[in-house]
Parts: sequence; structure tokens; C-alpha cells
Amino acid sequence: MRLVALSGLAFARLLVALAILSPVTAVSAAMPDRLSKPTYVAPQDNIPKAKDIPYTGTMRLVVDARDTVQGVFRVTQTIPVAKAGRLTVLYPEWLPGNHAPRGEIEKLAGLEFTAGEQALEWVRDDVDIYAFHLTVPEGVSEITARFQFVSATNAMQGRIVMASSMLNLRWHQVSLYPAGYYVRRIPVEAAAIYPEGWQAASAMRPRAKQDKPADISAELNYVAYQKTDYDTLVDSPVFAGKYFQSHALGRHVHLNIFADDGKFLKPTKSQIATHSKLVREAEALFGSQPYDRYDFLLALTEDMGGIGIEHHRSSENGANREYFTGWNDGPGRRNLLAHEITHSWNGKYRRPAGMWTPDFREPMRSELLWIYEGQTQFWGYVLGARSGLYSKQDTLDALATIAADMELQVGRQWRSLSDTTNDPVVAARRPKPWTSWQRQEDYYNEGLLIWLEVDGIIRRESGGKKSLEDFARRFFKGKDGDYGVVTYVLDDVIQALNTVQPYDWAAFIDERVYRPTAHAPTNGLALGGYELVYTDKLSDYMKASNKRGKHYDLSHSLGMVISDKAVVKSVVWDSPAFKAGMKTGLAITAVNGKAYSADILMQEIENNRGKTSQIEIFAKNGEQYSDFLVDYSDGLRYPHLRKITAEDADGVDDQTERGIDRLLRPKTK
Repeated sequence: MRLVALSGLAFARLLVALAILSPVTAVSAAMPDRLSKPTYVAPQDNIPKAKDIPYTGTMRLVVDARDTVQGVFRVTQTIPVAKAGRLTVLYPEWLPGNHAPRGEIEKLAGLEFTAGEQALEWVRDDVDIYAFHLTVPEGVSEITARFQFVSATNAMQGRIVMASSMLNLRWHQVSLYPAGYYVRRIPVEAAAIYPEGWQAASAMRPRAKQDKPADISAELNYVAYQKTDYDTLVDSPVFAGKYFQSHALGRHVHLNIFADDGKFLKPTKSQIATHSKLVREAEALFGSQPYDRYDFLLALTEDMGGIGIEHHRSSENGANREYFTGWNDGPGRRNLLAHEITHSWNGKYRRPAGMWTPDFREPMRSELLWIYEGQTQFWGYVLGARSGLYSKQDTLDALATIAADMELQVGRQWRSLSDTTNDPVVAARRPKPWTSWQRQEDYYNEGLLIWLEVDGIIRRESGGKKSLEDFARRFFKGKDGDYGVVTYVLDDVIQALNTVQPYDWAAFIDERVYRPTAHAPTNGLALGGYELVYTDKLSDYMKASNKRGKHYDLSHSLGMVISDKAVVKSVVWDSPAFKAGMKTGLAITAVNGKAYSADILMQEIENNRGKTSQIEIFAKNGEQYSDFLVDYSDGLRYPHLRKITAEDADGVDDQTERGIDRLLRPKTK
């Protein structure tokens, strides 16, 4: 066959001719006429939209939370009705703090409705599975719903909220509400029956007079809470347990501690004082108290599932049992409480307009999570350092690890930070095969780095006279005791930044947040007087992280994390391990012909430093064994921050306090 070169025009004409001659034309490519073709009929939305009008009457809710063996909450709820006819009740779907439709509707069981002695039929909506329709008979003023919330009995089923010595009562899991109303306009009286001898803590306060209903035995551990609205109820979960202490951290703030066993419930006076300082530092930073009271709910547990969820007047916090008794072993999850109380200002009082909804059915739009969570992550670490929950060195090591880890998220090349704010819905924290390429909820830590850079820019442009603290106090400060919500949009943020320090913040945010990028936004480190470096020594922070995670993090060398059971937990996209063909789930059995151990692997990594040879990793994949040749010769690499010295920056003394130093310095006594 002789090939003939065609000009561009001739080639185009040839393509047109081929298209005309081809039997697969635009018309014939459609489904043939002889096949049956239905016409789509869109379903009707039969669920009333929420209106800002008062609901007639007060719901009554009683939750029996005594079955800690089988994990079953038994619910009786009375809902007043104003008229006969169709009624739609909803189970909460879109949950504040989860940023996603995480209502565990699959765990609602045994649902029945009655009006007096009359059973009422119900039907689930054919589109919205969280909605139930029923018909209220004439002459009926209230209906009663009875059901069970069958909570997870193992971690495969979801988060465990009931254990042998503690429980987490989350009102959205054990209640319904009528459709058609803002949830803040629906009154409710809630009560719970706890196991005998247990104590409970919540932002909700018990009624002064605990009159038990006639059908509640006098011997039961029954707690009736003050009347409130359904929005506030859902925002006020309960921790209850056998082993409990409560400590006042200030005039309006309490630390409520629950433990799997009393031997872990031994905080020292100094440790409690450190938590008190956290509250003082937070209130000094933001300049207000957007709550009439605030309750830390802290579970020291390995039996109940871990958690870290913000509420306006409380937070749900899960930590290791040795939170207090192993205090000197590293900061652990002590940063969690600093993060969650920050949310009282950032996320609860000031909230992105798209994330405030009138009920728990309307979807949230989470584009500004890089502010809601990102700046909260930033202030969480700052307040942790200022209060002493974290040492300054632990904080610097944490920032180094965060910056280095974000640099590995090469998925930023195709997916902007803004798009990761959809991840709570897109992925719902399910495991991913290639996290560094797919990206995850990077708006937390990458958001932190962006706000660190903003702080550095403000300090530089103002000659050190202003910082991000000025923005925080201006933007998040509200009236003391106001646990309502003030919404904002991006323009409000840009305007507030420009008020603090004029700069092209719109362009800065567009580049950092809304566009794919080649590298992590680490400029804030240099602006703050530090640089990211790597050595062959683990920081104490990473040692503690490895211990807590039960793994060995070699992300910055081979490009993978290996569990203490020798199983690959993650592989960094385009890393040496990735290029060798490795993946998550592999069970490593040998390294360079030697039986695997973490020490052997790290020794072989160091032995190969500066050499041209490869590291041979033998691993099991299912029933097969494979050799992986990893081309890597730079030795062990762990991230650290190094203060920029006079040699790096003209005339700057190594002992000079820099922006990050000033940022972490305590503001209160």
C-alpha cells in the first residue's frame, strides 16, 4: 500500500466524505424506531417546603437508652396536629457538622403511628426516603410515633454510640419532625431514661422539677430536659456514662469527662488548668462568648466510636483512654477540643449562607468549607499552642507534617481545593484507593496553610501592626450569649480582609482555592520565618502519630504508609512505591531478601542512600506473591520546620521572633 500525504484541507474533505458514506450517521446512531420508547414523567414533590411560621403545639419525646448490650434506643414521640388530613414527618437527613446527608435512616426500625388506640397507616415517600406520609383522622389533636434506633453493634455497621460504660445520645437519630416548618419554630420537650447509676451531660439542662409521667416507673433514671426548639435540641447531644467527672473551666464552660473505666478518669489540676486556659485564649482571640454556656463532652474510650463534631453550645469529642494518664506520651488528640470550641464562632455563629438551612431536608452547599473548617483548623493549632495543650515544638512539627503531606496531594493538578469541599457528599469518608490523586477533605489542612499565608501577608503588608487575629475579631465576634446564626458569603470575607489590610484578596483566593495548582500553598511558612526541611529523624509529633495510627509513615521517602501488621495502608501517586507497581492492601513479607520488619525496611532504605540499586520488596497480594523493585536512594525523609537564619535572610538574627512565633505566643495569663 502506498501512503499519500494529504494537506490539512484535503484531509478535512476526506473526513467529510467518509462521514457521508458511513452507515453510522447522526440519525441512524439513535435508537431504532422499531423499539419501544417511554416518555419520562417527573415525580411530584409532595413534601411541604419549610416556612418560617410557628408550629402549633409542643412535641414530646422520650428515649429509653438503657439497652447498652444490644445497642437499641426505644423511642416514643408525640406530635401535636392542628387539623385532619395528610401529614408528612421527616427523619433528619442533612446534618450540621457532617456537611452531608448522613442521617442513618437505615437504622430506624419498628416504626408505627397511632392516634389514641387507632393504628395509622404510613407510606414512605417514593422519592425522599427520609419522609413518611400518613393521614390524620378527624377529631385528633396529636399522634404518637414509636420506633427503635438500632445503633451499630460493630464498626462495620457504622459508629458505635452505645457501649457497656457510656453512650452518645444524638437527638437527630431518635426523633422525627413535621415537614413544612423551620425547625427553629417547632417546640419540643425531650426526656431520656439512662442506665441505673449513670450520669449525663449536655448543653441541654434538666428541668428543675422532674415530674415523671404516669407510665414511667419512679425507680428509673429518668431525666426530663427544659423545653426548647427542635433545631436547638438536635444541636445539643448527650454523653452519659458510668464513670464521669465534670470540671468548671470558666463562668459558662464545663469539661464533662466520661471514661471506659474509672482508672482513666484521673485528670490533674494542671491538666484541667490547661483546658481552662484554652477557653480564656479562645474568648480573648474572638472577643466574645457566642453562647450562654458551653459544654465539652469528652469520651476517653476504645469501646464507643470516635468523634469530633461541633455544636454551638457544646462539642462531641472522642479521645484515647490515656488522654490524661498518658499526657506525657505526646499531644495525641488534644488539638481536637481547641478545634471544636473554635467552631462556636467559626461555623456555628458565623456560617456560610449555603450551609445554613431551615430544616434537615434542604441540601447544604459547602463551597466555603475552606473557611468554616480551614480557618478553624488554623486557630485550633494556634489555640492549642497558646493554651499549652500542645507545646510550641509539637505545633511546629504538626505544621511541618501538614505542609509536607499537602505537597504529596498531587491530585491538586486536576482538582481544585474548592472542589474538595464536595468530598463529604462525594466520598462520605469511604476508603479510597489513591487518596493523593483523588484528593479528600483537603480543605481542612490546605485551608490551614492558606490562612497561615494570609496571616503572613497581613503582617508583611501592615509592617507587623496587624495579623489574622484582627480579621478573626472583626469577622467572628458577636454578642455575648447569642447562639443564633449570622450567615456570610465570600464577598463578605474579602471585604473584611480588605478592611483589616488592603490587598488583592479576591485574586489571591481565586488562585489558591478555585484553581488547580502544581504545589501546596506553603508560602506562609517562609512569611512566618520558617522553612520546610527533611531529615532522617522522626519528630516526636510523628512518632506519636505513628503510634496512634499503628503504622509507619514512609510517605516522604518510598511513598507509602505501612501498618504494624505489615499491610500497605496507602501509596502516594507517582511516588517510588507507586512507580514500582505497589498498591494498598499488599502484605509485605520480605525486603532485599530479608524477612520483613519495620526496622529492617528502614535500615535497607538508609543502606541504599546514594546508591543506584533498587530496594526489593516481596509482598503478598491475595493468593499471589510478587516482587516490587522500588527505585529510591534518598534515604529516610521526615518533615521538620527550620527557623530561617541570618544566612537565609539578610540581617535576621536566628533568635528574632518571627510571625509564626508571635502567632503561637499566649495572649492571656
